[in-house]
Amino acid sequence: MDTESTKQYMKTLQEEYLQADRKKKGEILDEFCKNTKQERKYAIKKFRNIVKLKKEGEKRKPRKQYYNGLVKAALAKMWKIFDYPCGQRLAPLLETETDRMRKLGELVCSDETAEKLKTIVPSTIDEKLKHEKEVEMQKHKYKKKCDSLLCSKVPTKTSAELDRENPGVAQIDFVEHCGASAAGEYVNSLSTVDIFSGWWEGDGVMGKGQERALKAIDEARKRSPIPWREMHPDNGGNIMNYHVYEYAMTNGIDYSRSRPYKKNDNCFVEQKNSTHVRQIVGHLRHDTEEERRIISDLYRNELRLYKNFFQPVLKLVEKVRIKGKIKKKYDKAKTPYLRLMESDKISKETKIELKKTYDSLNPAELKRKIDTKLKLLHKEYQKSKNSKKSEKSYKKLTPTIVSTLIGQPV
Repeated sequence: MDTESTKQYMKTLQEEYLQADRKKKGEILDEFCKNTKQERKYAIKKFRNIVKLKKEGEKRKPRKQYYNGLVKAALAKMWKIFDYPCGQRLAPLLETETDRMRKLGELVCSDETAEKLKTIVPSTIDEKLKHEKEVEMQKHKYKKKCDSLLCSKVPTKTSAELDRENPGVAQIDFVEHCGASAAGEYVNSLSTVDIFSGWWEGDGVMGKGQERALKAIDEARKRSPIPWREMHPDNGGNIMNYHVYEYAMTNGIDYSRSRPYKKNDNCFVEQKNSTHVRQIVGHLRHDTEEERRIISDLYRNELRLYKNFFQPVLKLVEKVRIKGKIKKKYDKAKTPYLRLMESDKISKETKIELKKTYDSLNPAELKRKIDTKLKLLHKEYQKSKNSKKSEKSYKKLTPTIVSTLIGQPV
């Protein structure tokens, strides 16, 4: 039986089905399902669809509204007076405070409306206030957020306003290694870069604690051969706080920040986040102390030396718009080490130390050590992942099985 024939067959049985008793309905369904091979529950739903039985042009009679517009207006007034509570919190207030608000002149309504307010249930309150909630949400959606006292002290700067011609301006950011879930505590990678030379420093920090972040920033600053003149973080709570602010003021470092939700203000460190962190460590979740130790050891030793001494960096010289296209010109690719050696703003003592370090390095050996530590990190990740799986499966065991495994009675 094709689709059209099935529809016609159902139409002939539908009116009889709706008027029949329970036993007769069962017989009609048995016959219909036997002839059409349709599933019984699906057939019941189709038979109950009485819209097709209506006469052409006939309209459904609207249901009478018990809580009319007057009740909704009075309900919205009470909702605003008591600071926008949910239905479960507003219902008891309506029972006790409706008459009081009328006596005080705050609520103007009839006795009938007041009685309806006292008996309205929480689910109906939420339903009737649905539109009012949407209106209030739109009012606050684009409301200007108030800056904290600290944010008012720290000036905002775009990437174009930062000094690119002289070394010492460091952009700072943290990269999360949380995998697919941001729950719990996990490793964060500190990433700092000198805008002028592209010199990068990193570290691994467990969690988002402010003191831990400050300690990692201080150690990264001490490892850098360039004296920091300015620190430029984003608005993350682990960087934008009074600990880091006081640290900058104490050490005579200018402190600026990027605009909220404007990643291009921190574009230099965002580039390093991709090439020095994500492409190296990846996007997996690392949440054990051993993983943090491996990541921190990799950043502090082999990776910083390999990237700063043997990885050339292109610097944008000019950007010109030609009709609908933007043409960019870059200078000759140079490593951060070479850019510092060519700069007249770096002291001779620093250049001598950098030259000694450069002469002692073997890039092939550094690359092998980086690969070895990454394999070790992946091995540790697999180990922690398997231990978590076994822990979950252990928790699912019944008390009898657990007692058997550990050799103790239940």
